[in-house]
Amino acid sequence: MVVIYAPFTLLLLFLLLLLLAVFFLLVEMRVLTYAYRKVGVRPRYAFAVMLVSLLGSHVNIPLYSVPTRRLVSPHEVSMFGRTYIVPETLEEGATLVALNVGGALIPILVSIYLLLRTRMYGRMLIGVALIAPPLVAAAVGLLLSFRGAPPIAYVAGSMGTLIGADLLNLGEVAHLGAPIVSIGGAGTFDGVFLTGIIAGLLA
Repeated sequence: MVVIYAPFTLLLLFLLLLLLAVFFLLVEMRVLTYAYRKVGVRPRYAFAVMLVSLLGSHVNIPLYSVPTRRLVSPHEVSMFGRTYIVPETLEEGATLVALNVGGALIPILVSIYLLLRTRMYGRMLIGVALIAPPLVAAAVGLLLSFRGAPPIAYVAGSMGTLIGADLLNLGEVAHLGAPIVSIGGAGTFDGVFLTGIIAGLLA
């Protein structure tokens, strides 16, 4: 009879996986902190900005509401054993427009901070106006100012994405029929956050 002993117990395997997860988390946090330092955020504030950005992605600040009208198609309703057909109706409601802390407020504040600190007003405005992806934002930053490329790339990437993905589409809010629309939230958070960080690292 041959007995094969497992080289790892379940507890040891769990501890190894936990250690690996902590390692990747620490590496990611160090990379993000380094990215913020590179774009011009002071070292003592870089970790706090990164942490608030990640945690703030779950926080939305209500701004205003937009009256909406939604066309409800005919449907069946059963009551007291009988089925009734409800005709097509126009349902009135409201869509709440909110500002996401991690995906909009923090990038805006960081961009304003970098704008005031570097005083490269014209160059940063040119970068934002292009509404560019990370690679283009990094290239624009290098073309506009080689030494000051990281902050320009961050502002161009993050603000360009925020403006292009959300702010320019606010006029369509009334037609969405959604209960809440978050500026910088959901998928836009990934776009704004990652675009700004990647653009800053590449520049």
